[in-house]
Amino acid sequence: MLRSLWIAKTGMDAQQTSIDLISNNLANASTTGFKKIQPIFQDLLYTTIRAAGAAANAQNLLPTGLQVGAGSAITTTERVNIQGPLTNTGNTYDVAIQGNGYFQIQLSDGSLAYTRNGTFSKNATGQIVTSDGNTVSGAGVIPVTATGVFINTAGLVQYTVQGSTALNTAGTIVVANFANESGLTSIGNGNYIATPSSGTAQTQTAGTNGMGTVNQFFLENSNVNVSEELVKLIAAQRGFEINTRAVSASDQILQKLSTLGQ
Repeated sequence: MLRSLWIAKTGMDAQQTSIDLISNNLANASTTGFKKIQPIFQDLLYTTIRAAGAAANAQNLLPTGLQVGAGSAITTTERVNIQGPLTNTGNTYDVAIQGNGYFQIQLSDGSLAYTRNGTFSKNATGQIVTSDGNTVSGAGVIPVTATGVFINTAGLVQYTVQGSTALNTAGTIVVANFANESGLTSIGNGNYIATPSSGTAQTQTAGTNGMGTVNQFFLENSNVNVSEELVKLIAAQRGFEINTRAVSASDQILQKLSTLGQ
């Protein structure tokens, strides 16, 4: 089999994966707190037919060698963690982080996860929870008698009760950061879990030590730029088509070879 057929196959596989990633970005263009993903391409192993520096004759060495590559592949994906624009929703329990950090939440199995999606609400027991019902760490309990809820930029949750203007403290929303946030693993629903690559969560008070601030009544939009993703989609599609041309050219060569000697 011609080497070019395999090389073109790897190129088509890589471009198809790229299209998959772009499609996922576009599908989440309206997902609160979503961070776009970009592929990292890498060339594959090379076959060295003639090594650079090999002897050309008794007196001379070859200045360059002869290598043929094995194609390309997407070896990893990278999450682009730039800030998405904030939108004022006016909802009391909606919060967004302006700057670095993630909200820490407790999943149903008791494990911890992290999210930039601050679409929160109050459940029947007065806890502040995510849209999936997961508890927001540190937020405390808001009593049924509360008439107003206030969350400051440090994540401090306070409330008032009927007949009083005094502020009562429920808790402080936990905000965490990581040495390598790109190493977090997505588990869906806008949630991430820590990995050995990300390092353990470093919890800080919002607005201190480089941590972002908490903004009540706001949500962070997806950081996907639709126009940019559409341009990437066209480029990936063209890359796929070019590789199919290489397959067609190789097929034509094989057809010519099969007719030799007939």
